[in-house]
Amino acid sequence: MASSAFEDIADTFEFLDDWEERYRHVIELGKAMPEMDPALQVPATKVEGCASQVWIMPRIENGRFDFQGDSDAMIVRGLIAILHALYSGLTVAEIGQVDAQAELARLGLDEHLSSQRSNGLQAMVQRIRQLAADAA
Repeated sequence: MASSAFEDIADTFEFLDDWEERYRHVIELGKAMPEMDPALQVPATKVEGCASQVWIMPRIENGRFDFQGDSDAMIVRGLIAILHALYSGLTVAEIGQVDAQAELARLGLDEHLSSQRSNGLQAMVQRIRQLAADAA
């Protein structure tokens, strides 16, 4: 159920030889993301359970899910970009059907992130799922 944008990321990860290159790619994905308006970086959009500061602001148009996100850590911005590729454009009903753990495992993130980053990534996934469920 992965989007073409997520498939592109998965293909790139397969092409890259080592994790140092993959981490650099994740950071580049984060740098390429549009900036989130600082006025949206408020307690209501903050994701709890992340070591870094993380904000996710949903936008639902015609039943399709999208979001803006930001973090004070570049690697986390990259993880937000990956989640954006995974979820953006799906219907709110489809969000809950995505096996994020399996999709992210295809990238090897489950094996190469620290436990703290993995917990933060899981918190972001749960927040996105909750935002979609609330909008359904």
